[in-house]
Amino acid sequence: MLQYDTIDLNPVHNHRFRCVMINDRFNPKTLVALLAILVAGIGCDAPPADQSADMSVDSSICDADDGAISLPDGFCAVVVADTLGTLRHIDVRDNGDVYAIHRQLTDEGGITALRDTDDDGKADVMSTFGDVAGTGLLIHDGYLYASTDTSVYRFMLSDELVPANEPELVVGGFPDQGSHAAKSITIDGAGNLYVNVGGPSNACQEQARTPGSPGQDPCPQLEWQASIWQFDADTPGQTLQENGHRYATGIRNAVALEWHPLADHVYAVQHGRDQLHALWNDRFSEEQSAELPAEEMLLLEDGADFGWPYCYYDHIQGEKVLMPEYGGNGEEVGRCADVPDPAVAFPGHYAPNDLLFYAATHFPARYRHGAFIAFHGSWNRAPLPQEGYQVAFVPMDATGEPVGEWETFAEGFKGAEELESPGDATYRPMGLAQAPDGTLYVTDSQQGRIWRIVHGGSM
Repeated sequence: MLQYDTIDLNPVHNHRFRCVMINDRFNPKTLVALLAILVAGIGCDAPPADQSADMSVDSSICDADDGAISLPDGFCAVVVADTLGTLRHIDVRDNGDVYAIHRQLTDEGGITALRDTDDDGKADVMSTFGDVAGTGLLIHDGYLYASTDTSVYRFMLSDELVPANEPELVVGGFPDQGSHAAKSITIDGAGNLYVNVGGPSNACQEQARTPGSPGQDPCPQLEWQASIWQFDADTPGQTLQENGHRYATGIRNAVALEWHPLADHVYAVQHGRDQLHALWNDRFSEEQSAELPAEEMLLLEDGADFGWPYCYYDHIQGEKVLMPEYGGNGEEVGRCADVPDPAVAFPGHYAPNDLLFYAATHFPARYRHGAFIAFHGSWNRAPLPQEGYQVAFVPMDATGEPVGEWETFAEGFKGAEELESPGDATYRPMGLAQAPDGTLYVTDSQQGRIWRIVHGGSM
């Protein structure tokens, strides 16, 4: 069987091509076949646009206990690194180098870079650098983009693991807010940068989180917040006020934000509002409050309004309904009649914190084009058990349409069967990244563990 590897022709610009690699692993028959290919003049091919340059991955690198998590049959996991602190989002370079951002600056910096030099699946070179810490992180066109709560920066990458240059400000001027401050980011194929600016409240009440307090109408937070803003990814020195284009609005907080390369759409997974019973106990039971509203996966269109703070999605009834702060009783639709429904709805308070569209072939075919979502876990589902704390999967086709029900992919992160609070969880899934070989990386924000999930056999 012919084996393939990849060559970095230009690491700075992330150009990779699939080429035949000759080495001592091949038997004589294979070498004869390779010589025939070379005589025929067949050279290197660029991998298809919808997949990475996948290579076979030896599942023997996996830990015996899969790093204390549970996976579907045929999958296994290795702990790449551990006890790194409050990790958030993550990305992987074409050469396999891993970068993860911390929620807060450490003494060494805000971003940790990791390298595996002996191919055992575990990082043996690690370095933390940069005065940038927050949530968003991605690699694009030779740069490492990273966000604080008020700005987006980028570092120029080179052959070295740690960038030698100082970070360049791409966008600043975001509101300095106490809640929902995380700036998740994504970049589309045309070089547009999208930034989440969360709404800094539960439901834009006149008196925040106060029983019976009505909502402000219109909600002043919609001027600059509760929206996804669009910028030019390659232009430094932009500000929200001068250069931002409000791409979509009415989104309470979307820490999970990602561009789908084949569908050419940006998707967000929104954190739904809290405390329906605590604030409106004459209209909602504790059980209803535990399940509602849905966490919504939204297909973003330019100019779309998804209804927050006036509306929420009830996945049990299957429709958008009016918030109680604006006169709703859990059934009335009112001004929400024309608000777009989500592409996928999940149970309430799971806390979706990252989104990844799988574009490789290492996993079985059913995972191609589908969405992985890291659920950070709930704090307010009482009297029902706290839930979330998992990586879920949504099967989708190449156009970005869901083609089946969502399912749990990885679980066991929370440790104990029942939790009193999120702080009692052993791990909390936070960030997702696809490696060039098609394996899946997951970060934990509780202790700072990084897993690499491998498919090692048939399903």
